Amino acid sequence: MGLSADLGYRYHPPNLLQRSVQAFSSTRGGAWVFSKTLRHMDGVVQRISRGRTTVPELFAGVPVLMVTTVGRRSGRRRTSPLVGTPVGDTLGLIGSNFGQRSAPSWVHNLEADPHAIVRYREAQRSVLARTPTDDEATEIWAGALGTYNKYRERVTGRTIQLFVLDEDERDPHSSRR
Repeated sequence: MGLSADLGYRYHPPNLLQRSVQAFSSTRGGAWVFSKTLRHMDGVVQRISRGRTTVPELFAGVPVLMVTTVGRRSGRRRTSPLVGTPVGDTLGLIGSNFGQRSAPSWVHNLEADPHAIVRYREAQRSVLARTPTDDEATEIWAGALGTYNKYRERVTGRTIQLFVLDEDERDPHSSRR
């Protein structure tokens, strides 16, 4: 088994409403709206659902990982809700930041310290983030939601950072022990 199976992480076909939300979020305006509001909406939904679901899962049919990194400047733990992309039996992350000019903070945190904790629903694993091989990068982009490819088209002036998450063998729950 691998990380995605250990976490029970997988995509399900979206319904009509979810496809509509995905299409809206891939537009420049939709990405801007979600970049400003999603964190706040998600906080409410997560409190109401006791952490069992998120706004992207409900309205876009997209499973969301909670990825905890260590802040590169603060040294504090920071948790970011992120969409993973299956890569073989593990997961990839795309640092698109809704197609904005700057990379998200979690990218800089993983570059400074690749150790992270990934949680999906009740399952949690320690991981090490690394730069993907060329083949893995191709697989990440091929498996990504169409939204991410729209973000990729809009981003200029920076390279969207990709990561592959490998289970940290020191994790007592690791399937690689």
